[in-house]
Amino acid sequence: MSIQNEYLSGLMERVVRRNPAEPEFHQAVQEVLTSLVPVVEAKPEYIKEGVMDCLVEPERIIKFRVPWEDDQGNIHVNRGFRVQFNSAIGPYKGGLRFHPSVYEGIIKFLGFEQIFKNSLTGLPIGGGKGGSDFDPKGKSDAEVMRFCQSFMTELFKYIGPDTDVPAGDIGVGAREIGYLFGQYKRLRNEFTGVLTGKGLSYGGSLARTEATGYGLCYFADNMLKDAGRSFEGAKVAISGSGNVAIYACEKATALGAKVVTMSDSNGFVHDPNGIDLALVKQLKEVERKRIREYVTVRPEAEYHEGCSGVWQVPCDIALPCATQNELDLSAAKALIQNGCFAVAEGANMPCTPDAVEALQAAGLLFAPAKAANAGGVATSALEMSQNSMRMSWSFEEVDSHLKDIMTNLYHNAAGAAAQYGKPGDLVAGANIAGFLKVADAMLAYGLV
Repeated sequence: MSIQNEYLSGLMERVVRRNPAEPEFHQAVQEVLTSLVPVVEAKPEYIKEGVMDCLVEPERIIKFRVPWEDDQGNIHVNRGFRVQFNSAIGPYKGGLRFHPSVYEGIIKFLGFEQIFKNSLTGLPIGGGKGGSDFDPKGKSDAEVMRFCQSFMTELFKYIGPDTDVPAGDIGVGAREIGYLFGQYKRLRNEFTGVLTGKGLSYGGSLARTEATGYGLCYFADNMLKDAGRSFEGAKVAISGSGNVAIYACEKATALGAKVVTMSDSNGFVHDPNGIDLALVKQLKEVERKRIREYVTVRPEAEYHEGCSGVWQVPCDIALPCATQNELDLSAAKALIQNGCFAVAEGANMPCTPDAVEALQAAGLLFAPAKAANAGGVATSALEMSQNSMRMSWSFEEVDSHLKDIMTNLYHNAAGAAAQYGKPGDLVAGANIAGFLKVADAMLAYGLV
């Protein structure tokens, strides 16, 4: 996927040279710059005024050590990160990821994606991301608490309700958010909406847990309807078994689909009778067990080691909701061969570039993550609004806002694609629509 513009191609070369050994970041920037060729050719001021060069450079990168003590009294030191990428349209907004794979390049990729995703929601939030290479799996509550307190003891200096508002991501759920918010509150002696994804008893929003999965299905539903398709009667393959996957399964089922797969980092289950979501919730949210335990209760289902095989299961709609680059070219070919007609990304950048190219070339409907999974951050922004007003909305109110946001987001992305000569290409449309709002704000500020 080459960039058909001399300036943007040179900019991409500089990004690779200045950010070595960060393939995820390179991949994200390449995809966006490729989409923006018709935009900068129509509006060369974005290049002339330095917008493009500023866009690919974070405003600020914060990197720090996080020492913590385990239950045996041993000291460990992890690395913490916060990339404050772009605040042109609002305070930095983006999750915190605690996972061994975290390094600066992953956080930069996620923060860069967040700029456009947040812009697409139509809400006033900029792009940022953070996290640590700490692994909460297998740790006691006390160990996780000590880590979170140490992490926030450094991070609190750089965030605030009008500056930077983190949220959760992989490895950072309700437990971690509680410990992080508690430490921020102690250090600042103030109660503000500085973190989202909080518990309902201390400023959280109803429907936040469900938001990314529900939003994914709301976006996909609009895409399907435009093509004369629907979830009704469709067989759906979902990867993952975290928040996004669980609530995508719930909403897809409510829309008339039958979900037949879910997975975790060890393997996947295939239940031809339809996934028993109550069982998955019990295993993953309550008992914190592996997905393989599903078949001990539902013996008619099959468990398979390894995650990639989930895309070999015949389906009509695929919703990759696990992690980046999980759906590669061979998986895309399997989906195409088995008659899949739509793929909507629930995780961040779960499809490799060659997989996306193959899916689009085969005529499948394709919903990119920065548009399709924006429901989570949209509802986080709604939580920020509720915190600012010192009030809370009902589940139905938040869900209604979410559905409207995702519907508008789809039409904006589809409209931008058509306007710039790429009708039906939602990857290009999402990148263009997200970019224009941010770029025009940057132009208005002058060179900053």
